[in-house]
Amino acid sequence: MDTAAATAAGAGGPLPQAAATGPAPAGTPHPAPGPLRRAARRLREGSAPLRAPRLDPYWAAALFFVAFAALAVCRFRTMSNSSWDLGIFEQAIRGYAHFGAPIVDLKGPGTNILGDHFSPVLIVLAPFYRLFPSPLTLLLAQAALFAVSVLPVTRAAARHLGRLPGLALGIAYGTSWGVQKAVDFDFHEIAFALPLIAFALEAVLRGRWTAAVCWAAPLVLVKEDLGVTAAAIGAIVLIRTRRAGPLPIALVVFGLTATALTLGVLIPAFNGSGSYDYWNKLGSDGGADPAIPLDVAVHTTLWVLLPTTGLLALRSPLLLAAAPTLGWRFLSHDPHYWGIDWHYNAVLMPVVFLALVDALPRARVSARPWLRSFAHHLPAAALACALALTTTLPLSRLTEAATYRTPPDVPAAERLLARIPDGATVESDIRPLSRLTGRTRVFWSGDTRGLSPDYIALQRPADRSPRQALADAAARHPRSTYVLLGDSGGLLVFRRTSAQ
Repeated sequence: MDTAAATAAGAGGPLPQAAATGPAPAGTPHPAPGPLRRAARRLREGSAPLRAPRLDPYWAAALFFVAFAALAVCRFRTMSNSSWDLGIFEQAIRGYAHFGAPIVDLKGPGTNILGDHFSPVLIVLAPFYRLFPSPLTLLLAQAALFAVSVLPVTRAAARHLGRLPGLALGIAYGTSWGVQKAVDFDFHEIAFALPLIAFALEAVLRGRWTAAVCWAAPLVLVKEDLGVTAAAIGAIVLIRTRRAGPLPIALVVFGLTATALTLGVLIPAFNGSGSYDYWNKLGSDGGADPAIPLDVAVHTTLWVLLPTTGLLALRSPLLLAAAPTLGWRFLSHDPHYWGIDWHYNAVLMPVVFLALVDALPRARVSARPWLRSFAHHLPAAALACALALTTTLPLSRLTEAATYRTPPDVPAAERLLARIPDGATVESDIRPLSRLTGRTRVFWSGDTRGLSPDYIALQRPADRSPRQALADAAARHPRSTYVLLGDSGGLLVFRRTSAQ
């Protein structure tokens, strides 16, 4: 052993080979890496594309789809329907899926839904419903549409503000109270409006005027009032371009004309009444009071703008796209339209967030120091506010174990409803609807218009015994005789035994 080796050994053992022998001569092959090192390198190389900023909007949209879908499926499993809309839209799409008219008996026997609200866009879901005939098809489609709208909002925010502020605003949008309340409201046709509006306004921010017009034009097929929103987007394009181009002018004319044609001709033709039934909800209801109390209007407007954008969206012309929706709601004398519940504010969320994206870059270079500081911190503040509000909103239920448990009365209720044969006529209230509209002909409770259904299914009234509920049913259908088929899971089902 030479002196160096002996010294090393005496100090506690031989040196590692590389240290003892020095660097390998040039041309000497490196030893092959171990399996752990190879796995780590593959993981780093494989995850690099996933860390690319351009994929952030897609991952955000995918995560929100999972969250929205989980919430909707859990509510469906527990029979926690909050309205009859899921049944209404399933009947309409079921009609399209079988190459028929969108007849919705829940609105009255033989009612064509195009005579109530003009939403032919629902036909897009018909092929999916034909393959998977279930209310879950509608709920999952809505979750996907809401999640897709996250993509353009996040992408536009990242492009104009940077990666982290963009992600913050994208997540704040997905968790915004308006979107969450809509996800929690069963199904509604406005689910199609969110991605259309979001992509249209993103195109406006990018200066892609043709794309903005193409995204906005189909809004006339979503709901009769959204043609005015499409026209408003055309007006926004005119403001941004500062010249009267043919495309934005065409969109303004098209949106207004389509709305007038729909309200004045198409809907009256489909309902046979010669008029649009919702005209009587506009105005002050014939009284001296205004359509909406001022404090209520201010409350709703502040909820739309303050927690989402810190009022900074008011600095952007994109906010003009919110005016038609707020306008018809505030002109109505129906209090259901005034507040912050249900789905009515969902279409406003992409508008206010993209208006904020438009306003923030200018505010960041403002001559006012307080405004620059406010604009710099606003994306983080909007995210913090959205997450704080989420603790009292529907998505918070995903953190509760009870959300994933099926109450013991649900299987019992489903077994009872399964005793109703396919194709039967049924009078029903809200809770049994989701288990019946896909395989029977369902009427709304008390609105059969002289028809005696084969079965009556309803939630057991808290103040009425089964015998009293049976007497109520007999009073509604004096020409028929009903007997109690079952009382289970909080539901009552009566079967018709004879009819005159």
